[in-house]
Amino acid sequence: MAERSFKSEVGKLTLAAGEEFRGEGILAVTKALLQAGVAYVAGYQGAPISHLMDVLTDANDILSDLGVHFEHSASEATATATLAASVHYPLRGAVTFKSTVGTNVASDALANLASGGVTGGAMLIVGEDYGEGSSIMQERSHAFAMKSQVWLLDPRPNLPSIVAMVEQGFELSEATRTPVMLELRIRACHVHGRFIAKDNVRPTFTLKDAIEQPRRDVNRIVLPPASFLHEQEKVSERWPAAQKFIAEHGMNERFAERAQDFGIVLQGGMYNAVIRALQLLDLCDAYGESQVPLYVLNVTYPLVDDELRSFCEGKRGVLLVEEGQPAFIEQNIDSILRKSDSPTRVHGKDMLPLAGELTGAILLKGVVRFVRRYAPHWLEGRTMPAAAHTAMPAVVVEAARDRSPALPGAEPSAREEILQQADPHVHARPPSFCTGCPERPIFTALKLVERELGPHHVSADIGCHLFSILPPFDIGATTMGYGLGWAGAAALNSRDTTRRTLSFMGDGGFWHNGLTSGVGNAVFNRTDNVLVVVDNSYSAATGGQDLLSSRAQNPLRSTRHGIEQAVRGVGVNWVRSISRTYDVAGMRDTFREALTTAEPGPKVIVASSECMLNRQRREKPAARARVEAGERTVRERFGVDADTCTGDHSCIRLSGCPSLSIRENPDPLRRDPVATVLDSCVGCGLCGEVSHAAVLCPSFHRASIVSNPGGWDRFRARLGAWVVDWLSRRGQARLRAVHG
Repeated sequence: MAERSFKSEVGKLTLAAGEEFRGEGILAVTKALLQAGVAYVAGYQGAPISHLMDVLTDANDILSDLGVHFEHSASEATATATLAASVHYPLRGAVTFKSTVGTNVASDALANLASGGVTGGAMLIVGEDYGEGSSIMQERSHAFAMKSQVWLLDPRPNLPSIVAMVEQGFELSEATRTPVMLELRIRACHVHGRFIAKDNVRPTFTLKDAIEQPRRDVNRIVLPPASFLHEQEKVSERWPAAQKFIAEHGMNERFAERAQDFGIVLQGGMYNAVIRALQLLDLCDAYGESQVPLYVLNVTYPLVDDELRSFCEGKRGVLLVEEGQPAFIEQNIDSILRKSDSPTRVHGKDMLPLAGELTGAILLKGVVRFVRRYAPHWLEGRTMPAAAHTAMPAVVVEAARDRSPALPGAEPSAREEILQQADPHVHARPPSFCTGCPERPIFTALKLVERELGPHHVSADIGCHLFSILPPFDIGATTMGYGLGWAGAAALNSRDTTRRTLSFMGDGGFWHNGLTSGVGNAVFNRTDNVLVVVDNSYSAATGGQDLLSSRAQNPLRSTRHGIEQAVRGVGVNWVRSISRTYDVAGMRDTFREALTTAEPGPKVIVASSECMLNRQRREKPAARARVEAGERTVRERFGVDADTCTGDHSCIRLSGCPSLSIRENPDPLRRDPVATVLDSCVGCGLCGEVSHAAVLCPSFHRASIVSNPGGWDRFRARLGAWVVDWLSRRGQARLRAVHG
């Protein structure tokens, strides 16, 4: 089940020439692909680009009518290798995945694709997630573009620019026989706007034509001696052809070019943030008419030397807005200008942070510093926006005290006061499992086992289970990549100890890379360690798409292929399958058996329960419809009896559920706060399971909330209320009798 459905919106993909398209950026990208005559699309989901796969899935009928092949790839490498169809044939193809973790996986296929070059247009649409918080590491796509020499597009985040870059990107790819990479930040993916549509184009050369008329150009195959010639071809032919195409088609944009003797050079994706900063300083109007010259790099690699020199001509200095490290573009621009003896000074990381996301507030401060240097009269007597005075985050306060220049428009004393007030111990809210997540009881059970057997080395994996590294579980020592959980503990395999390591991976990671790199590797090397495959029925962390092992019936894909069957197929003999992870006691006993059994060889636990978030997406609309139709509907909720709660809080410490909190003890003679269940409870029952498994807690109770109750429900409710009232009155009477 996808994270979001676009079924009601994909009809916009059929708009004809001259009609106005209104909608979301991710939908506009799909429309641009169809207008460009794409023949095939593949990909692997991951934030912030996940929804592109959802759109393509919901638009499958439209794609089929146009003769466009679409498939969900097993990994980013699989997706990129799909572009091999464009090597010999005039087929336009596109793939999509998350960068940079996805690009890491795809790099082998990307390098081979870029070396041989392409005949048809080949485009990689990557979700650039720098600083957005959905990636486990902070790297940029730029390095991959430079390494393999593929052209990198970074369009301004508005629909006309995005659509134009998709269409021109294919043309650039074909003109230079080189793949192109289109990076989209989260704001570009979800920006809303409009553009004038064109007719969708059916591929003139089809997949059928390619299959029935096979071609082969030995010079395009990555094999010596051709591969040695590819490197020369990249430099002597493809690179100049790319620069010429970019310049002739105006892919980069210049605004107010000669308005001042200074200007800003910026990545296309940062355009909206730069314009907003200028607006706050009254240096740009509401329509984007800037008083500061702007050179917008919709193509960040390669740079066009002549364009850059032309923009910088007569300017004392330019500010380069480049997000992240290393400063690839800044170094490139410096090199171009110095080689041409240009006197223009390039500012970048000296006025903006060396690393980290360029948020609106941070970018505003950098622009203020730049303007104050080159046109201080513009800021005289001006009240600076509040963001220009905002203190830096607490994590960098100490480093900022000695080297940061005074904030423009603020007195030094005021700045120091701000820094003094900043609490260096304030931490951001840590990522955690969703309410009712079926993965939480797995780690609860492991904590209970470690009380008996002691701590174990745990190798984590990318996915929701990565949250177990943080409190309250504090489980996990390393993570090496998607599906590499077991491989990350491969070296910790010794016959000199009876202690075993544990590794985790999700069902998404298992099918992505884990079956071969983890399970197969462990069987081959006779490892005696334990793997837990968390099977929640979807690739939940990357968008909720179905997998081989999903239990849902997917009309477009083949599902219901069990993980246990696959594991046994490569040679694992000790396998245990848990069909309900909320059974904490059962999970605990299975962990204990796996860690203490005398049977040698790899051991695999398949822990299965449906992702609660996806379950809620499926069940809530159905339940709402039943209630509106007047049907009887029952919803389970849990609660805590404050009178019996001891204040031990094992339920919170061993589950970490966001729906569990504390409140004041109703007994004036007891100081310890009691547990309470918030309204966000989804009725999974873990809190009660945990409490009973840990300390046999009697405080939890389950309640059934009935909508549209029948006669029997009303009778039971009245009877229950009468019994409770009778018992209450009897108890009060006994107290009065005792105390006179």
